[in-house]
Amino acid sequence: MTTDSTDVAGSADWEREPDPSDSLRTFGAVVQALREHAGLSRAQFAELVRFSKHTVASVELGRRMPDESFVERAEDALGNTGALRKAARHLTRGEPGLAAWFRRWARLERVAVSLCTYECRLVPGLLQSEGYARAAFHNSVPPLTDEQMEAQVAARMQRKELIRARPNTSFSFVMEEHILVRQLGGAEVACEQLDHLLDIAELRNVTIQIMPTSIVCHAGLDGPLALLETPDGKRLAYSEGQKNGRLIADVTEAAVLHQRYATLRSQAHNPLDSVGLMRRIRGAL
Repeated sequence: MTTDSTDVAGSADWEREPDPSDSLRTFGAVVQALREHAGLSRAQFAELVRFSKHTVASVELGRRMPDESFVERAEDALGNTGALRKAARHLTRGEPGLAAWFRRWARLERVAVSLCTYECRLVPGLLQSEGYARAAFHNSVPPLTDEQMEAQVAARMQRKELIRARPNTSFSFVMEEHILVRQLGGAEVACEQLDHLLDIAELRNVTIQIMPTSIVCHAGLDGPLALLETPDGKRLAYSEGQKNGRLIADVTEAAVLHQRYATLRSQAHNPLDSVGLMRRIRGAL
């Protein structure tokens, strides 16, 4: 899916740009309203449509795209009014492989003049090798289907091309040392990932800094954060947790997170020392 950068960053109403998840939530609300009107519990409705109660809940809460069989069986179970068939026509799928809550930020990334990321869990997505990304998705809970995993990996590999495709965009990364020591996916995957990081670190538009484990307290203890600046000077932030994410456009709140990131950079190893540390970790594998 391509996005016109003018639509994302040049519009005065960019904050209110519809998200693909909006249509999912609307469809889910229609399903729930019709189900409750019919006097059916989720468990009863799930039995009628031959999907699990968990799947029904995910559709009603706007977390899952319903397939055609769900729509048809739901219509049969709820009186064949045609409402669900009509509502399904307006569902927006967005980019496959990207979580619904992340798609808006991903669109902004494609036009940003600067991107900053702090991570304490995994190597940031923009820096992941294919093997590392595959290992991360392989360990998803609940497990992904083969199709879901391939879609996730493909989306991540496409997204990371931003770094080379936008040489005039400044990319800054701060990540915890323990991420590199963990060896997600095994020694071979870890070596490949470190080689990829060392290669990316040579690009003029990329700065990678490692937060050493010897720093017992720093400005990132509240968790991961991502920051960007749009072409028209807006400074935004993004905070992600378990199964959710939040785009932060409030000027004061975003400014606090930009200040925290600046402090993080001053506390982490400088770029040259960070490269040296990555080489030592790579040599020890």
